[in-house]
Amino acid sequence: TRERQRLTRRCGTYKFVPHASCAMSQAIDLSREGPRLLARERAAASFRSEWITNMLDGGAEHTECKRHAWSVMCNDPELDQSDLPFLGRQEAFTRALKLSSVLLQRLQQRNITDSMERRYYRRAIAYELPIDLHTTMFIPTIQGLGTDRQIAQWMPLAEKYQILGTYAQTELGHGTYIRGIETTATYDPKSQEFVINSPTLTSTKWWPGGMGKASTHAVVMARLITRGKDHGIHPFIVQLRSLENHMPMKGISVGDIGPKMGYDTSDNGFLQLANVRIPRDQMLMRFSKVASDGTYSQQAGGEKLVYGTMVNVRVYLVKYSAMALSKALTIAIRYSVVRRQSSPSDGLPETQLLDYQAQQYKLLPLLSTAYGFAMLSKYMVDAYEKAVDQMSRGDFSSLPELHATSAGLKAFSTTIASEGIEVCRKCCGGHGYSKASGFPTLYADFTPSQTYEGDNTVLYLQTARFLVKCCAKVQLGGELQDNVAYLKDSSTLMRRDWLHSDVQLRIYGQRAKQVTIQAALRLQSLIDGGQQPHEAWNACSVQLVASAKAHCHYVAVQKYAEAVGKLQNKSSFGEYRVLKIMSDLFALHGIVESPGDFLEYGILTSTDLIELRLQVLNLLKALRPEAVALVDAFDIPDKMLGSVLGRYDGDVYTHLYKWAQQSPLNKTEVIDGYDTYLKPMFRGDFAQSKL
Repeated sequence: TRERQRLTRRCGTYKFVPHASCAMSQAIDLSREGPRLLARERAAASFRSEWITNMLDGGAEHTECKRHAWSVMCNDPELDQSDLPFLGRQEAFTRALKLSSVLLQRLQQRNITDSMERRYYRRAIAYELPIDLHTTMFIPTIQGLGTDRQIAQWMPLAEKYQILGTYAQTELGHGTYIRGIETTATYDPKSQEFVINSPTLTSTKWWPGGMGKASTHAVVMARLITRGKDHGIHPFIVQLRSLENHMPMKGISVGDIGPKMGYDTSDNGFLQLANVRIPRDQMLMRFSKVASDGTYSQQAGGEKLVYGTMVNVRVYLVKYSAMALSKALTIAIRYSVVRRQSSPSDGLPETQLLDYQAQQYKLLPLLSTAYGFAMLSKYMVDAYEKAVDQMSRGDFSSLPELHATSAGLKAFSTTIASEGIEVCRKCCGGHGYSKASGFPTLYADFTPSQTYEGDNTVLYLQTARFLVKCCAKVQLGGELQDNVAYLKDSSTLMRRDWLHSDVQLRIYGQRAKQVTIQAALRLQSLIDGGQQPHEAWNACSVQLVASAKAHCHYVAVQKYAEAVGKLQNKSSFGEYRVLKIMSDLFALHGIVESPGDFLEYGILTSTDLIELRLQVLNLLKALRPEAVALVDAFDIPDKMLGSVLGRYDGDVYTHLYKWAQQSPLNKTEVIDGYDTYLKPMFRGDFAQSKL
């Protein structure tokens, strides 16, 4: 209050100074306590954070490489990002161009050619960049769908950034429904060129990152038409802008789509094409070809491989979910240790937020989920690389399951991570709403992952279609892959050892089986009753989405348990113990939070649920002392975390106050507009206000 404190001016900032007559009623100086509390938490942990960091990174050598890259980048004054929250969109985008340029300079100066090491350097910049789709989609599409000759032609230009590419698939009127894309590429045999057009307003390419202002080229997905026949969606390399002056090429209308919920540093763009001609060899032709006379041919399975880039991105999004959730939890858990709220009785210090069971119940299951997604992503990367190797040898047998699994787990992980980031924000109270917390940017930049590369509901339905086919296989006595073998499991749950991974997996497997079979039976019943297949599918879509979610939850529990089990003999007891606690918490929390199916199908009883809820609370209690060390193991430097609340040293309040002083509104004591608007208002003379 005014009576108890006065303001003194120090070095252009305000500092609170207690009045001389004020006796401090608190025994603890909350503004200075954070570092001590976090140090105490770290000392109490029962395991080595460094060991778990190495495990997450894939080995100590990867951790060392990562830290070196991050040290170089975070200490480079040209890459300072601390003022980005205060910038307008134009300034933020210009800064992103600078960050992109400096990043590429550093990679070149240090001769960084290893793909993983380059990714470490890129991750040191916490914001989206206009060059991102060049590396994540443009280059992989050329590598995956181009012929050897096309790769030799385009990759040197792309790798040296002599051109900058993006991936233009989504249209104003079509997104997830790729077969509905309207952009056309009509082959002209006389000139041996493709003529590319946006025939309608809704065929305008819309959303590709980097396309609005930065990119010079794009892989444009368009309907291939040759000899009067539409052969569906194929990829074409199209030059958007001149390499001399960056002006749009003839027939190209391209620009930025405007402000978005987030991604202020990315120029998501629109593209219209009017009779744009490109040479025949700019259609990527590894699996589908158009001869000079217009004859079309396609390798077996080629129609599915066209979408290989999307599968690759969906696999990556599982890892992206783990990383985003890890950031949110690092902030929320550290702050929940530093922040105190309410004293249990007079004379006692206020309680740390993380000591409240309700706070633990919100955060610790999410912590176990972040670790689960990290392990799940490793499984997905291995599965993808194995499938790519098989397909390169003409074996496409693993593609259906890979497509279904990547679609479902992309939806599963991005939904949970997006919701989890918001839970973490709310766990930080009012300060979580400030950009200083890091949450507004983190949430706004992550949440579109639920709709890009496929709307999550549609992706769940794609997974469900695969599951329905697997049910049909069971009826015919066919073999099933490991991830869906539960459909043939006729055993019942006998043991009630809730902390045994086999018991957990049996519970989830029985749930997934029952939900999927019931959905498949209803679908077939409607078709047998005379409904058209698409009508029956729509009428069952709620059940089908539920079956896909149940399947994905089963796979997540399965891969988590398998990954932790493999570590039992590779770690000390402390590391394995805490990882097993988290694996158990992930599995059991999923049951008690959504018990309906387990009860409906008789898999569990109400008595079982009472036991499971108590077990979850016991796991929370066991995990509580390990929480800070577990988020430390994510190994995110403060400059990359971008959060005052999540600082490693816990000195939150000092730096939150310092952060506020950076606001442009604080550059002057009297704000612009005072004389024009406020002064007349205060005097009641609105006639003098220049409205």
